[in-house]
Amino acid sequence: MTTSRFAPSPTGRLHLGHAYSAVLGRLAAGRWLLRIEDLDPGRARPEFVGGIMEDLAWLGLAPDGVPLVQSARVAAYADALEQLKREGLVYACFCTRADIAASLTAPHGDAGSGYPGTCRELADDPERRERTPHSWRLNSANAMAAAGLPGWREADGITFASDAAQIGDAILARKDAPSSYHLACVVDDAASGVDLVVRGADLRPSTPVQRLLQVLLGLPEPTYLHHPLVVHEDGRRLAKRDSAPTLAAMRDAGVDGRALADALATGLLPPSYRLAMP
Repeated sequence: MTTSRFAPSPTGRLHLGHAYSAVLGRLAAGRWLLRIEDLDPGRARPEFVGGIMEDLAWLGLAPDGVPLVQSARVAAYADALEQLKREGLVYACFCTRADIAASLTAPHGDAGSGYPGTCRELADDPERRERTPHSWRLNSANAMAAAGLPGWREADGITFASDAAQIGDAILARKDAPSSYHLACVVDDAASGVDLVVRGADLRPSTPVQRLLQVLLGLPEPTYLHHPLVVHEDGRRLAKRDSAPTLAAMRDAGVDGRALADALATGLLPPSYRLAMP
């Protein structure tokens, strides 16, 4: 039985793009899980978790099993990070906290491709790490030497080759944050038995780093379904930070959630929206 997951962050109310991704994931899998990605302490809010559950119920989407909550799985991420440390595949980075925080909380995580490797050759200094804010970065050169450049397969049968230029020294954790998007994503997908990752095509650039981590950690390789994004008619993306119209607002306006989900399943969107590849 194919297993997929819907993995929203509780940093705001869900919008139509989230609904489309959830519906596709439910259709594509016999087992459909919910994962709450609440590792960003500055933005995650408990009330938005309730909102996610409310919105899914309105759409008629019932996850299978108990939702996985990432903030309850810090130990699993720490174990994965320790494995990478033992194998010499990560290093401590002491670059500015503002830069590190910005990259870690970016929507797609930090691929690290723009990082110049300032701290890569520093000798490990546990005392400095104890007293100084820092992050743990993937040593991409060592990682690719150990695991090569693993590609991936999409659900339509097309295979993609990873490009070394897409894989940088990604942040995997921070002194005050247990895991980045990349590390938590691959650890949780494996733990939940996810073998089909359904997500927006804007996240396809995250796949090379995540495939590399899967190989390094000995985790199974899922198939991927990167779907088009729901955008405004003029091409603007839907985003929480841009106050995109929420599912809650649609519900308050009298929209039938189950009928909306049925329409989304056929690719039919409400007026003034369309599907587009990034």
